[in-house]
Amino acid sequence: MKLDVIKLDGGVAGDIELSEDLFGLEPRADILHRVVRWQRNNAQAGTHKVKTRSETSYSTKKIYRQKGTGGARHGDRNAPIFRKGGIYKGPTPRSHGHELTKKFRKLGLRHALSAKAQAGELVVIENAETEGKTAALAKQVANLGWKRALVIDGAAVNEGFARAAKNIEGLDILPSMGANVYDILKRDTLVLTKSAVEALEARLK
Repeated sequence: MKLDVIKLDGGVAGDIELSEDLFGLEPRADILHRVVRWQRNNAQAGTHKVKTRSETSYSTKKIYRQKGTGGARHGDRNAPIFRKGGIYKGPTPRSHGHELTKKFRKLGLRHALSAKAQAGELVVIENAETEGKTAALAKQVANLGWKRALVIDGAAVNEGFARAAKNIEGLDILPSMGANVYDILKRDTLVLTKSAVEALEARLK
């Protein structure tokens, strides 16, 4: 499929042939869902923790004698049945991550790119280079109509562009190796540089 290549000032800089294997697939929600779930689960800290009856701060003395009270048999006040006692089978620190094959992760990224292309939310620019002035870049972004955009550059992000984009709300930038399904789907517009297209085609072939 062919797509126009534009400049940051809005001018046209030719066109580019995009691979059908990356940008021409029929997006599948089940594949995208599995990859996003894998990403978010791996990002979860898993530091949740409650105190068990051996960790709560209370006396270990038996609260009353075993027999003759007419009440239920109890040991100390740390038991889960009592207020401020330990929690029974509560959460403990653990990893929420699970495995997903490399082949499936690549497939998910191809479907995410295809989803953006099919929705008309894919833009290819010649390069992402500026002098590092936020005001100038913000004006260009507003003129292009990008509200929530993710810019993916080549192997390395241009320092001036990264500095200028840092303080613009709704504009994020990643190198091609940082391209991922969750960030692509979260934004309204996906912006690729020509070098990003080449890098992604080499990475996902």
